[in-house]
Amino acid sequence: MSDLVLRETRGAAVHLILNRPDKLNSLNVPVFEALDRHVRDLQQAHAGVSVVVLRGAGKCFSAGHDLGDIASGEKLPYPNFQAKVIERLASLPLPVVTAVQGHCYTGALELALAGDIIIAAEAAKFADTHAKWALTPVWGLSQRLPRRVGSAKAREMMFTCRTYSGREAEAMGLANVCVPDAEWEATVDAWANEIAANSPYSHAANKRLMDHTDGLPLPAGLAHEIYRGEGVGPDMRDRIAAFAARKKG
Repeated sequence: MSDLVLRETRGAAVHLILNRPDKLNSLNVPVFEALDRHVRDLQQAHAGVSVVVLRGAGKCFSAGHDLGDIASGEKLPYPNFQAKVIERLASLPLPVVTAVQGHCYTGALELALAGDIIIAAEAAKFADTHAKWALTPVWGLSQRLPRRVGSAKAREMMFTCRTYSGREAEAMGLANVCVPDAEWEATVDAWANEIAANSPYSHAANKRLMDHTDGLPLPAGLAHEIYRGEGVGPDMRDRIAAFAARKKG
C-alpha cells in the first residue's frame, strides 16, 4: 500500500498514520486513496484488531484539505469520494480513536470527527475555516460537529473560523480528553490498550446500537435496544470464567 498512510500494529491496536509531514499531512486525493485501501482492508479482515487509532506523522494531525489541490481542480475516483471514505472509517465495527497533536483544521477536522473518541495534546489546534475560503462542508462536518459539541458551539466554530486549543476542545466536548504534549503518546497507547482489553463483540454491537438509534425519540431508542440489540457475545463465558478464576487466586 502507498506510504502516504502508514499502518502500524501495536498489540490489538492498528494505527493508521497520515504520512505527509513535509506538507503538515495536508489531505489530497492520493492520501484518501491510501486511507481507503486500509479502511477497506479492515472492513474485510479485522480479526485480532480491537481498536483503530488515526493520527498524523510528525508534529501535527493534519493542516486540512490541500488548498493547492482545490485550486487546481481535483480528479476524484467517483463523486463524493472523500466523504464516503470518511463514512467507511466512521462505520468500521471497531472503536476508532483520533489522536490529535498540532493542527487539525477544516477538512482534517471533518476526518477527525470520524473517530468515536478524540484524544488531544495541549498544543493541538482545532478550527473550521470553510467560511474563510468561501467553502461549505462536504465531508460531514455540518452533521458530525453539532452532534458532538452542540449546535450553538458548532455555529460559533463555523461562523468565526476561530482556532481552539486542546484544552478548549476538551471543555466543549470536541475532545474526550486533553493531556500535556509530553504525555500524549503514552495516553493514546493507554486508551487503546484499555479499549482493546474489552470484548470486540460488545464494541461492534454497541457501536451499531448507538449509530442506529442516533436521533430517535427516547421510547423508540429504548425499544430498539430491547428488541433489536444483539445480546450475549461468544466470549462472555470465557470472560466471566477468567474473572472468577482471578478472584479465587
